[in-house]
Amino acid sequence: MSLRADAAEKRQLIVETAYRLFKRDGFHATGIDKIIAEAAVAKMTMYRHFPSKDGLIVEVLDWRAERFKRQLDRLAEAALSPQESILAIFEWHERWFDSPDFHGCLFQHALAEFGKPKHAVFEAVTRQKRDLQERLHRILAKSIPDDRAKQAAMSLFMLIEGATLLAQMAQGKEAINNARRIATGILLAEIRQ
Repeated sequence: MSLRADAAEKRQLIVETAYRLFKRDGFHATGIDKIIAEAAVAKMTMYRHFPSKDGLIVEVLDWRAERFKRQLDRLAEAALSPQESILAIFEWHERWFDSPDFHGCLFQHALAEFGKPKHAVFEAVTRQKRDLQERLHRILAKSIPDDRAKQAAMSLFMLIEGATLLAQMAQGKEAINNARRIATGILLAEIRQ
């Protein structure tokens, strides 16, 4: 293995280890020394890749956002209509809520811990949330006028975010079922207009 490949592998190991710990324990509660120990890397290796904890947090959030986008891209490829694409996103959330790996939304947690709008972590959360809204908008704009698609996308986004919060409060099944029912109503109303 080349030095570059080894360095990339260690960097990815740090990101995935930090992701697991941040998700389970929170951002502020997870110290750099804990990440170093869990990833079994040298302190110098950690600081070579991530000179600051905030930089590591942003990298973890961006990595998670990319994984989420790829998962939604695969769903979109299988869907036949915009409405099916939207409902597939709700189904993805339902599976996530039911998974033993569900600890709530990492981005919602980051926003709670880093609430200053100019902070790099806040900006990483904003990028991910904006991307989901824009995805919903693009899907809907295939079948309804752009202004209505934008409004419907905002409503659907709020349903997803609310259901995710309720799922963390052990109300996931009821929340996603209600969110999907309301989403279906929004989609049917928009198609009829």
